[in-house]
Amino acid sequence: MKSQPFSLNRLTRRTALLAAAAVLAGCSSFGSPPRAGGDIHVMTSGGFTAAYNDLRPGFERSSGRTVKTAYGASMGNAEDSIPSRLSRNEPADVVILARPALDALVAEGKVVPGSQVDLVKSSIGFAVRKGAPKPDISTVDALKRTLLAAPSIAYSASASGTYYETELLKKLGIEEQVKPKSKRILSERVGTVVARGDAALGLQQVSELLPIEGIDYIGPLPAEVQRVTVFSAGIATASKQPDAARQLIRYLNSPEAAPTISKTGLEPLTAR
Repeated sequence: MKSQPFSLNRLTRRTALLAAAAVLAGCSSFGSPPRAGGDIHVMTSGGFTAAYNDLRPGFERSSGRTVKTAYGASMGNAEDSIPSRLSRNEPADVVILARPALDALVAEGKVVPGSQVDLVKSSIGFAVRKGAPKPDISTVDALKRTLLAAPSIAYSASASGTYYETELLKKLGIEEQVKPKSKRILSERVGTVVARGDAALGLQQVSELLPIEGIDYIGPLPAEVQRVTVFSAGIATASKQPDAARQLIRYLNSPEAAPTISKTGLEPLTAR
């Protein structure tokens, strides 16, 4: 058999192809985020939603993971509330909700004990339809007058609304007059109801009111009757990605996340 003559050009082409393949492989390893297997499933309540939506893309880029999200109230029996979703065994790795509700889920065996991390403090405020007169709520007496004068009031079915209907009106001594014209809103933002004109005044977490178009935020409850809610994250006991869940919680609680959180009307409780 006749031997093939040695070709420097052929060797050079082969070397170039191998080098190109190595570069492409290197790019997939170093030039883009590592693709760790499995999506992360998050359930979050409204108080942290605006901050979470702003932070999620950065986590996806840095981790190489896709985060799938379900939204719902911290408490209550609405079909889309977080307790209802967990009762239906919807997929969840991380849950983010009011701390008392999170602790209740720990007691029920649905969240891993000791996995709770406090993320933010949230205050309650009021809003009116865009362009409507802004009533005075700067003092307790002014708040009482405003609530008595309002033709209709919308409040959430979550932490802020529970406080309103079970404690605030009693503290103010106006429960009998105001509660009949107050409407508890399920599965919808209070601000959206106010923007439609279905309520003259809306009460909810400040961070839930600020993103809504068609309303004017008028301010927080007076300090004497304010109820600050801590929103916290925990790892679901049914999580299929517990390590990734811890990674996401660390990201949300990091100093780098704090400026984004502050812009949404929340006070970050950044890990030290």
